Amino acid sequence: MTKLPKRRPESMGGAIVHNLPFPKVLDEASLAQLKQQQPILVEHPYQITYLHSYGQDSPWFAALSNKRLLANKDTVSGYTYATPRGHDMYSGNETVWLDITDRPARVHAFTVCHFGSEEFLPETPFVLALIEFEGVNTLLLTRLMGVDPQAADLSWIGMPVQPRFLRNSKIKPTDVYFVPKDQVEED
Repeated sequence: MTKLPKRRPESMGGAIVHNLPFPKVLDEASLAQLKQQQPILVEHPYQITYLHSYGQDSPWFAALSNKRLLANKDTVSGYTYATPRGHDMYSGNETVWLDITDRPARVHAFTVCHFGSEEFLPETPFVLALIEFEGVNTLLLTRLMGVDPQAADLSWIGMPVQPRFLRNSKIKPTDVYFVPKDQVEED
């Protein structure tokens, strides 16, 4: 027979407890006051490893991390998408990858964002732009940098732009952004 320890070792495991007052003496009055006690709240650290797959879009993200911008093209109709798409939306045909990094591009439309998600809130205001590429049928929604969001100007529409890439890829769509072509410095 195994001898049990007198007391089991305990640990709060990083938990923080809130609202845990309890009377020292349990008489009739203190027991009646327990109905007024606030709920006990236990704060536990929580961590999760989230495994996300980009599936058929993986080459697009791999290209961004290698400072290249890919598009997809339906080989039958020639319809070309600036964003990753495994199949043509009209015919269902499988698409092929196309490098559009060096294609002429320009601002089609833009908006100045004065509010953003938690990730972008510290960077507000910022400019989101729809970029059109020569020979591509759809537009790419991305950040436009190198312009003053406080001085937005309709002359930006049609402005030639060039893609730029984060030096340290985060494997996110924000790994690519655009700057006015006249501001491009060689890497």
